[in-house]
Amino acid sequence: MKRSFPSCLFQRLVLKPFREEIKNTINTRGIHPKLVGFLANQDPAALKYAESTAKTCTETGVVFELKKCNREDLEDEIVKANEDESINGIMVYYPVFGDRQDQYLQNVVDSSKDVEGLCHKYIYNMYHNIRFIDKEQTKKCIIPCTPLAIVKVLEYIKVYNPILAYGNRLHGRVITIVNRSEIVGRPLAALLANDGGKVYSIDINGIQEFNRGTGLRLKKHEVIETNLKLEDVIPISDVVITGVPSPSYKLPTSLLRDGAIAINFSAFKNFEDNVKEKASIYVPAIGKVTIAMLERNLLRLYDFQMSKSEK
Repeated sequence: MKRSFPSCLFQRLVLKPFREEIKNTINTRGIHPKLVGFLANQDPAALKYAESTAKTCTETGVVFELKKCNREDLEDEIVKANEDESINGIMVYYPVFGDRQDQYLQNVVDSSKDVEGLCHKYIYNMYHNIRFIDKEQTKKCIIPCTPLAIVKVLEYIKVYNPILAYGNRLHGRVITIVNRSEIVGRPLAALLANDGGKVYSIDINGIQEFNRGTGLRLKKHEVIETNLKLEDVIPISDVVITGVPSPSYKLPTSLLRDGAIAINFSAFKNFEDNVKEKASIYVPAIGKVTIAMLERNLLRLYDFQMSKSEK
């Protein structure tokens, strides 16, 4: 049976357990973790995301403060937040400058408060398939929120095979991602490849293949340049994930393998209206799950900070 997941059903099926876990943790422990979001652009999608974050935080008990500033002042504002002990988590609504300056800003955020998992420490660990930040393996790494949300969606719809060993549960799956941004697309490709999948990563410059080799012989993924085209990889993909930030981009339904899973994380609909004629499962948006992962990361950082202060 082919299924589409509108927002209301999506909340009940995927989001609800995470929201309840977060709310119960906050209420039971009587804590008030604080998250600060910096908005330094005029992107309507970023503002909408900020408003959704504020609404969700109010419902779950997270203290959320949105700070709007000029992009020229953003670095100084982040440094102030790093030094403010009342703040447990920091996020920035990207893009700000839309170039390497944004990557620099990601590293201005202190790793102990980086709820988005975009600083060098967490990105390095993710690309190298290092899943803990301590030798005792008691503290899990912070994973970028949108890629993590997509992982949770794939786990729910059983793309991840629970019979296989942890870390290998995408073995045998072919996944194509139409987006290779440093914020979502590339980290997502690395995550899914490190979990055993063969991932085709597409951007305007071409297609790269992320994988861990035959029989998952590699500890971490490798990246291979290819001469493949969209028309080559979409028809062989079990899962197709789109994140093109353009209202005009539409992935042709005719290219999808019959029964494929289609997931969109763009603010715009990247699939054609008839996508459900081919897709067995179609997930049109994952924004609310992304915010839940943001809150989970915040609680993890809160605990890291508390354990450090107790020493």
